[in-house]
Amino acid sequence: MNLLAELKRRNVYRAAAFYAASAWLLVQVATQVFPFFHIAEWVVRWIVVAAVVGFPFLLAFAWFYEWTPEGLKRESAIAPAESITRHTRKKLDRWIIAVLGAAVVLLLTDRFVLHKDAGTAVEDHSIAVLPLVNESGDANDEYFSDGLSEDLINALTQLNGVRVISRNSSFQFKGKTGDPQSIGAKLGVASLLEGTVRKLGNRLRISAALIHAADGSQVWAQTFDREYKDIFDVQAEIAQAVAQALRIRLLGEAAPSIVSKDRPPNGNLQAYESYLQGNFFYDRFSKTDFHKAIEFYRQAIKLEPRYALALARLSLTWTELAGQSGGAEQSEAYANGRAAAQQALVLEPSLAQAHDALGWLLLSADWNLAGAQAEFVKAEALAPDDAFAKNGLAAILSDFGRQEEAVAMQRRAVALDPLHSHYRTFLGGYLIALGRLDDAEATLRKALEIEPTEFGTHAQMVEVYVLRGDAGSALHEAELETESSWKRFARALALFASGDGPAADAALQDLIANNAEESSFQIAAAYAYRKEPDKAFEWLDLALVRRDGGVVQLLADPFLMAFQHDPRYSAFCRKAGLPVPTESVEVPKVPGTTPVPESKT
Repeated sequence: MNLLAELKRRNVYRAAAFYAASAWLLVQVATQVFPFFHIAEWVVRWIVVAAVVGFPFLLAFAWFYEWTPEGLKRESAIAPAESITRHTRKKLDRWIIAVLGAAVVLLLTDRFVLHKDAGTAVEDHSIAVLPLVNESGDANDEYFSDGLSEDLINALTQLNGVRVISRNSSFQFKGKTGDPQSIGAKLGVASLLEGTVRKLGNRLRISAALIHAADGSQVWAQTFDREYKDIFDVQAEIAQAVAQALRIRLLGEAAPSIVSKDRPPNGNLQAYESYLQGNFFYDRFSKTDFHKAIEFYRQAIKLEPRYALALARLSLTWTELAGQSGGAEQSEAYANGRAAAQQALVLEPSLAQAHDALGWLLLSADWNLAGAQAEFVKAEALAPDDAFAKNGLAAILSDFGRQEEAVAMQRRAVALDPLHSHYRTFLGGYLIALGRLDDAEATLRKALEIEPTEFGTHAQMVEVYVLRGDAGSALHEAELETESSWKRFARALALFASGDGPAADAALQDLIANNAEESSFQIAAAYAYRKEPDKAFEWLDLALVRRDGGVVQLLADPFLMAFQHDPRYSAFCRKAGLPVPTESVEVPKVPGTTPVPESKT
């Protein structure tokens, strides 16, 4: 007890409190302010370490020394009558209060100003269709409930003035529970459509409810008991009822007539089921599942040869499969995809999905930027809520070197599909190309929050950090990358940034040894970062020969753009059919973006 009393008398407790509060405040200021000046993260880490190490020294100092009017003195050398610890105690109290006050101000600023939730704004005229729950008792019917959910999304997009969240974001909540308020906030919508599906033999029971997300109140609910043969009518009936409820509540007017967009021309239910099963496997997004999806789409088309939507999805699947293939297999996949897209457009020229499919094929297989852009523009005009088309247009704008417009278009895709991690990763890449590293980091962090294993995202984070000169953070992000070729590329950059030449050389050779065929463009970018232009252009030529899809992203690569005034850069652009950034060129304009004046850079 005497020791505790002595600690109190010597103000050791108050000194410790003042030190802890001051150290915490210093670390918080460093964490929030340093990124704006691109100060490396290791500086913050050393501040934290120094604060922890200094704490016991502070306690010892407070025990052995005392501030007096004559300056700092050993406590043992001060007579009890001359001690002013009581006066020092009052000063420390005032300083502690001041530091704590500053800490409260900082916390409030951090919460409500610097890091306030700037996610998707909630619009009154917005809705998300949550995946309908399969209550059939048979997991094999999962494709049907998923398909019906997607059909309802497509039907509701016919409502002018209502923003409908894309399937990818809505399906993030499949099999999950959550209150309407949090789901609505994450998706940025005012209304949610939820329900259940039970399919027993030839009978269907579909229960649906429209929920006001802000308070969880039910706007409309109904149960539909129908025969399975009436599935297309009941889809339209549900969508019509929801549309009517939305229109009356939001706009005070009658809803337009809605028809099922996914119905085969002859209403063949077997063709429709095969189409839904194709969608189910396509959404798994693996090479094996792409093959399964192709078989189901082919079944649907065999049963209904005029099923343009199934042909469009078949084309898109072939193109995705080609991206995971090589050689003759890739060529065959592209040829099949081209034939399916062209046939879909012959059958239904106004089908947005068919224009999407052809646009993606022209971009991936032919590097035909202008042709792909024209198809995506048509798709967006036909389906204004088509996030996929906007994502394609943003990619085209970036490939043309129009990064500001690419960012604007990609943000529109993100607004329609806020939980699509790919879309945020692409947006991060366009921001890196503009040098807006803070915005890029925040965007990529959000993508990783949505999908922590998103491939390529950590590699882009490495680009952010090496451009800042923060090798420590770059190395950390490189080790978190999940895809092997991207990880090797990221390590090659990060190790070179760290100044470890031998390790960087070994990492780059590891990338070349294991991924030269599919990563020629990334190898060129790595050499560009190392300021080795001869090697960079050598690998760019190899990337062109190998039809590496990264070539079309040349005007967005921050490392290769450093050589844009090298005559070899212009020559390569012409050879690859890309715009030359050092020349004023007329490039196609995209509706809905802010034009950026063309000038020599």
